[in-house]
Amino acid sequence: MCGIVGYIGQNENARDVVINGLRRLEYRGYDSAGISLKQENGFNVIKTIGGVDNLYDALPEDLENGNIAIGHTRWATHGVPSQINAHPHVSMHGTISLVHNGIIENYQTLKTQLIKEGYVFKSDTDTEVLVNWIEFQYNKIYAEHENDLSNAVRLALKDVVGAYAILVSETHYDQMIAVRKSSPLCIGIGDDEYIIASDASPIIKYTRDIIYLEDDQMAIMSLSGGLSKNPDIHILDIENELVALDVERVDMELDAIEKGGYDTFMLKEINEQPVSVENCLRGRLTAGEDALMMGGVENVMPELLRAQKIFIIACGTSWHAALIGKTIIETICRIPVEVDYASEFRYRKPIIKHGDVLMSISQSGETADTKAAMEMAKEKGATLFGIVNVVGSSIARMSDSGIYTHSGTEIGVASTKAFTGQLAAITLIAIKIAKQLGSITDENYLDLKGALRLIPNKMKSVLSQKEHIFKIADEYSKPEYKDFLYLGRGINFPIALEGALKLKEVSYVHAEGYPAGEMKHGPIALVDENCPSVFIAPTDKSYDKVLSNMQEIKARGGKVIAIVTEGDAAMSKIADHVIEIPKTDDLLTPMLTCIPLQLLSYRIAVNLGKNVDKPRNLAKSVTVE
Repeated sequence: MCGIVGYIGQNENARDVVINGLRRLEYRGYDSAGISLKQENGFNVIKTIGGVDNLYDALPEDLENGNIAIGHTRWATHGVPSQINAHPHVSMHGTISLVHNGIIENYQTLKTQLIKEGYVFKSDTDTEVLVNWIEFQYNKIYAEHENDLSNAVRLALKDVVGAYAILVSETHYDQMIAVRKSSPLCIGIGDDEYIIASDASPIIKYTRDIIYLEDDQMAIMSLSGGLSKNPDIHILDIENELVALDVERVDMELDAIEKGGYDTFMLKEINEQPVSVENCLRGRLTAGEDALMMGGVENVMPELLRAQKIFIIACGTSWHAALIGKTIIETICRIPVEVDYASEFRYRKPIIKHGDVLMSISQSGETADTKAAMEMAKEKGATLFGIVNVVGSSIARMSDSGIYTHSGTEIGVASTKAFTGQLAAITLIAIKIAKQLGSITDENYLDLKGALRLIPNKMKSVLSQKEHIFKIADEYSKPEYKDFLYLGRGINFPIALEGALKLKEVSYVHAEGYPAGEMKHGPIALVDENCPSVFIAPTDKSYDKVLSNMQEIKARGGKVIAIVTEGDAAMSKIADHVIEIPKTDDLLTPMLTCIPLQLLSYRIAVNLGKNVDKPRNLAKSVTVE
């Protein structure tokens, strides 16, 4: 969950690179922030509560720049957010400085051993245990092997159970160690410098040449000899064998990670959805009767066509996309689909047979629960298919095949454009499978392709109602509205769940998503004049039933906001507020109905004074279980 940045180079740019990099990674956590600069007399460590702005304000005016630095922005796991618990952590004897993203599961055992060796701890973190455990190993071998920091790190990590991406520096030598296991870490190869970070966003300002570390790989970077004359980077595997440098050219633009004139990333990303969906469709959705062009699907098409069952696993918003995917795949492909929270999947002993397909949906491609579930399914003989946004991410690399959503960098913690990108990708996959299976007529195939091609323009139409939606939101941005019900049926029930989640995430107002038909089996007890109900009610096969559910709410004094198909006079007569979406195929309505709910949540949160880009207690990428 946390973000880490490191710099080692000849350009004496360490402080600035690390601080700027931490700003790029704040979406990963903002409970605290810190930086450690290596200087002649040891480490200069500055740490603060809160975000990187607080850290920047705390930097001494005379703080030197330098050649080596590591930094951290924290999402707290072990220990409350505090200055003491903030990273970087320095070992008791001041030898080692370290930042860490992940969780050390056996830290209590290691801590007990270190206490017996005379170590004293200041913080409540597992990371302070780790840095001292490395120092303990370092001191044991130092007498015989000076400057063997890498060996000390390797020996220390043999005793560690958990997930980690770490950066380590040492006082005596100009060296930095980077290691990953189940947490992302990449290295930018610059001109006389290396920039190391949790993802590419802090790096691309300086270089597009990036190495993505794999699990159980260690990178050793040194200034000795001068980087320009003798680039000094070595990557070792778990067996301490050299690994060939695999440098990738990253195609990411700086403006993709800037606000671009918007007040917030969330609003920017909501408005980017027509373009991001268009990017997902581009080159894949061809005109006429030609097959859809998706090499990632073609690679495993035999497995998909033979599959007796498809499992889809995901977390959070991606899980809602998975539920919609289930309806689409079962409707047009006629293949049974089972949807699970990734965090629950492997603990319920699912019945996975050789030949089953496991689809994993993740924006970041680094979700720890999803990766763990994939590993279990792989052992049972399932084919792994990934639907991810971040190129080169762990889930993309773990999958047998898959496709990227091409939604672009998503900075806002509450997912918006990544969600609609996932829906577009799942729809493309389902159409392609259905065509191959013959489970869809040629007419329906062409109709669905044609309707999907029009979705970006119809999304623009929904977004054009922003001011109307904001006026509705303004009416409900009042203290008396503490609870909301979100109700939908069929393929739009998951949109009710997603709408409720968005409101909770960014405004901290309680909301509950529920199947509209189940409302009278409990949730209707909540209904009064201060508990608004948001209905997702396009004109589809469940329309009449939803209309009846809405009348039941109104009969009990509840206020209703309805998302309806344009021109719907019946709903307009009943609902207090109506937001219209253009007519489209029933299977595609979620890509339109979700947008008003995103805008409602955004506006209510802003009206309530919340930071929509950095909601409390949340982080963008959940890299710990």
